Amino acid sequence: MKLGIKLVLWILIIFLGYKLYNSIIGPVHFNQTKEKRYVAVIAKLKDIKAGQLAYQELNGKFTADFDSLVQFLDTAKFAITARRDTSYADVARNRAFGLDPQKGGYYIEDVIIDTLSFASIKDSIYPGSQRYTTMMNIPDSDQKFELRAGTIDKNGTIYQVFEARASKDVILAGLDADLIAQEKQVNSVDGVNGPYVKVGSMDEVNTSGNWPKLYDTVKDK
Repeated sequence: MKLGIKLVLWILIIFLGYKLYNSIIGPVHFNQTKEKRYVAVIAKLKDIKAGQLAYQELNGKFTADFDSLVQFLDTAKFAITARRDTSYADVARNRAFGLDPQKGGYYIEDVIIDTLSFASIKDSIYPGSQRYTTMMNIPDSDQKFELRAGTIDKNGTIYQVFEARASKDVILAGLDADLIAQEKQVNSVDGVNGPYVKVGSMDEVNTSGNWPKLYDTVKDK
């Protein structure tokens, strides 16, 4: 009987020890995996932002369609230009005042923009890489980023805006559900706030991400 009690006690001790170990090491493993996944997701969001800014520069608006964005990046080019200052005689004023341009007179200062050549946008933003063709895919998932675009009115001025985001439920799938729920409630200068990892905003004129600066020190791959 004593042997049975001892066995039960040992089983209880091992079980409680395992639970204690898990309560300590579980969050550590969660945070390590979370950081790794966030880095990969944020690298994709930075690529989406770069593509959207290029798209907006040439088209005057953002796009809510990844196919359109990729097609644009596949074909679009920007002009390489050179600026030079020039001046020429102001014929009307010189004639009105009887002035000779060769002996002074009035001149008009102007700037001439010369187009030297054209360069591929994708080669400038993603040099030596085709990663823009898969930037819509959330890493380690079969789902895609949500992409929206439109306009907002700020004090009577219309601004073009976009937002790309991924739910933390999708990014952290397979990890401890309680810790995921806690992560979605984060509101800290050192954390990724809210239930999404995102770049841009449909409510504000903002093309930044909602991650802290420490993720911007990580070299994109």
